[in-house]
Amino acid sequence: GINAEYMGVFEQELAEHIPVIYCSLAGVRIIGRMCVGNKRGLLVPSATTDTELAHLRNSLPASVRLQRVEERLSALGNVIACNDHVALIHAEVDKETEMIVRDVLGVETFRTSIAGNALVGSYMVVTNHGALVHPKTPMADMDELSSLLQVPVAAGTVNRGCEVLGAGLCANDWAAFCGLNTTATEISVLETIFKLRRPTGTLGGPMGAALPEALRKSIVDEMA
Repeated sequence: GINAEYMGVFEQELAEHIPVIYCSLAGVRIIGRMCVGNKRGLLVPSATTDTELAHLRNSLPASVRLQRVEERLSALGNVIACNDHVALIHAEVDKETEMIVRDVLGVETFRTSIAGNALVGSYMVVTNHGALVHPKTPMADMDELSSLLQVPVAAGTVNRGCEVLGAGLCANDWAAFCGLNTTATEISVLETIFKLRRPTGTLGGPMGAALPEALRKSIVDEMA
């Protein structure tokens, strides 16, 4: 079953604003890796059972579209990263899936990679305020991603140097949850790029590429 204390953290922060749904997808609990969605819709893999689908439909607001997707790359959360406006997708995602993403989520789509990694959903976390990407993403690529997403982009890690951001971080426009091993420096970066607090002192000014050099050096030091 699900750890009650773990789920309690999410309920405490989110339940007053959005539904917190206990569920599985295709019989597994790694929900964030199996599905992808935004305020308009939620896409789940074709292996999602009828019972799981019915539970989600009964729990989600009526305004949120829910659809199963026939896709060979079935861990949708690993191969798609999106906010309410743009979705970045794995280069080998089926064209039909791309059209469903556009239709159900109401977004533009772009096929790309993150620091040479095809699993865009694993190596990026994006909201309507900003995006955090793999720490080895070249600056030119970050600029391109920022242009596609129309939000600031910063490079960073979670859980004391983990590059697989999707495995240790989830965020929306006003809250973020990360692993317990995430350092103060890493938290400062994600708080800033996702605009989860008012920037002050050295964290003020433009975001993304302009993140303080001291923070970047600290991340490199911690990874080393």
